[in-house]
Amino acid sequence: MTPPQQVVVITGASDGIGAELARQMAQKYGAQCGLVLAARSADKLEAVAEVCRSYGAQTLVQALDLRQQAACRQLIQASLAQWGHIDTLVNNAGVSAHAMFDEVSVDKLVWYEELMTINFWTTLWCTHEALPHLLARRGRLVAVSSLAGLVGVPGRTAYSATKFAVGGFMEALRTEVEPRGVSVTVAYPGVVATQIRQRGFNAKGEAAGVSGLREDKAMSVEECAQLILEGMQSRRREVVMTLQGRLGRWLKLIAPSWVDDLARKALAKQTSPTTP
Repeated sequence: MTPPQQVVVITGASDGIGAELARQMAQKYGAQCGLVLAARSADKLEAVAEVCRSYGAQTLVQALDLRQQAACRQLIQASLAQWGHIDTLVNNAGVSAHAMFDEVSVDKLVWYEELMTINFWTTLWCTHEALPHLLARRGRLVAVSSLAGLVGVPGRTAYSATKFAVGGFMEALRTEVEPRGVSVTVAYPGVVATQIRQRGFNAKGEAAGVSGLREDKAMSVEECAQLILEGMQSRRREVVMTLQGRLGRWLKLIAPSWVDDLARKALAKQTSPTTP
């Protein structure tokens, strides 16, 4: 089989945004694309890979727990062993959380650290391992952040902290690598129709089971993935996906109290132990 022209590594590729991005890339590029799909669930990854292969794309499934730095290294090394180069790294793996800070007991704060590991450190570890190879190919680096990484949202202290960290890291890294040919694109989705919030942590560090945000105007995962793909292809610095998000970042400079009010209105109209 002819080696793919471009090799794309996607973390968090078993479902949601990562899986849909893989499917859209496979459909668009077919055999020209080699997709490395990484997440913990081998069965879910294989299901995504099967769809991608039906479009002609070549795939490599890597069932790994990227919370371990060694697993991040293994992911990149396996990609290189398969195809010899990497053109794009999409740091998409992540988990959500919703809890009012004063409701988190001191013995449960450990899950803040776990959230930072999943959302930030996996991004840093994978990027560090892949960067020499991206520089060699003048490739693309992508990170999926969140509007909560631009504007703080009540109940999202842990999540916002991790996503602000991702944005700051990528922004600084861009100044280092862009002159050497590597583009850095940070995507800032709003509420997307996935299960990430239901699976995220609550105040006790357990699966929340419900979303802490309003879902009635959630963006489809297909639209979100398409916007990321377009931003990646055009090597855009940022992809801020909602009008409210684009306005919010500028209004923070001139009317920060109003932005705080908008953030509070983003909360779901429901009653739960962590969502007043």
